[in-house]
Amino acid sequence: MRSLLFESFALRAYLAASVVGLTAPAIGTFLVQRRLSLIGDGVGHLAFAGVALGVLVNLTPLWGAFAVAVVGAVGLERLRRRGRLSGDLSMALVFYFGMALGVVVLSALGRLDASAIGILFGSVFTVSTSDLIVMVVLCALNVLAVMLLYKELLAVALDEESARAGGLPVDALNLVTVAMTALLIVAGMRAVGLLLISALLVVPVAASSRVAHSFRGAMIIAMALGVASAMVGLIVALVQGTIAPGGSIVLTALAFFALSMMVGRRAARRHPRRVAA
Repeated sequence: MRSLLFESFALRAYLAASVVGLTAPAIGTFLVQRRLSLIGDGVGHLAFAGVALGVLVNLTPLWGAFAVAVVGAVGLERLRRRGRLSGDLSMALVFYFGMALGVVVLSALGRLDASAIGILFGSVFTVSTSDLIVMVVLCALNVLAVMLLYKELLAVALDEESARAGGLPVDALNLVTVAMTALLIVAGMRAVGLLLISALLVVPVAASSRVAHSFRGAMIIAMALGVASAMVGLIVALVQGTIAPGGSIVLTALAFFALSMMVGRRAARRHPRRVAA
């Protein structure tokens, strides 16, 4: 079993899941602050439709997911910005449309099989070297964007109207945020799965918010928890042998959240004024 943990496929899985676990909370911190936690689910469902359309036109599923997820995320942001649909209603419609379209197209093609299930729930142990390179590049682009635009994205996340009044290109920054989310969803669909990747956008952030005392601190802790969740979840899946790694990663993240709840409550009892500040 020990040798299995260091096989080449396992090493690729560790790196793939870790870069996703690092990147997802970096974006998710801004989404949670803006109460857009469910956008990952919406874009994930769209990406599944993209996978199906990619199969239909003989395109690599990754690139089909990429195209539809980015276009859909931008369209969703435009609808939200213009106020034509409420945020919750927009997300719900995207959920239903993306999943239904993907299921219909794949079933009509006879391709609603194990590979489709792997895309939905993750198949990180089958990640190839070329898949890994694409994932690393997409995640690196996201992290670079966060580093370069951190102050601007933070200003919009904290108070969109004040940021607009201050002369920031709020609409463009919003589009960048949803585009980064789409890139992350596509990068993470093989590692965690389209139906579970949004959990890494939210759960580590929720955990870090219980113990951090600043926005930057919450982001750093969330990124660390994302990587830890990925590594622990994968090792558990490898050792156990039969459980899905995507689910194991998400359950590990939820366990960290439960632990952060306990730590946060103890800190509140010991230093109530500090926590309140």
